[in-house]
Amino acid sequence: MKVVGFAGFSGSGKTTLVEQLIPEMRLRGLRVSVVKHAHHSFDIDHVGKDTWRHREAGAFEVVAASDRRLALVREFERPAELTVHHLLAELYQGVDWVLVEGFKDSDLLKVEVWRAPEAGQAPRPVRYAEDDFVAAVATDAPEQLPVPTGLPLLDLNNPAQVVDWLLHYAERFEYDWDLHQ
Repeated sequence: MKVVGFAGFSGSGKTTLVEQLIPEMRLRGLRVSVVKHAHHSFDIDHVGKDTWRHREAGAFEVVAASDRRLALVREFERPAELTVHHLLAELYQGVDWVLVEGFKDSDLLKVEVWRAPEAGQAPRPVRYAEDDFVAAVATDAPEQLPVPTGLPLLDLNNPAQVVDWLLHYAERFEYDWDLHQ
């Protein structure tokens, strides 16, 4: 399994890029999973549904499954700081690629997503200048990057190019389970 992170400031286009990469990778016959860092208050369950009622009654975990999908909701009694590695361990192992959105401080190789500022806005800072895990920069304006870089520059608006680059360097993104156990 290969794992690549996507990091950048809010509004930079991380979600849109990941959303566009998935069908591009699927067209190439690849199975893709996503790990997304969420805010502490998120919920995928709905008030009044059976699974929600089971959680409200005190269930630690609720698994709902059909012949088409499986969902697991786990409640923590106390706030838990899960790392990206904890979440990767929860995934089905039969996928080719995992795209990780968020977890900007993780030790995963990542693509920094950087968008040019709107007119009148100051440029956003970059991570690649200080983060050795940034392997490339996906941007819509390479000429406006605030810090020069020798990293590969990928077109933020060309998901096929980003996938081409990932596949060309696929061996760099092989996840080492033994390193993160």
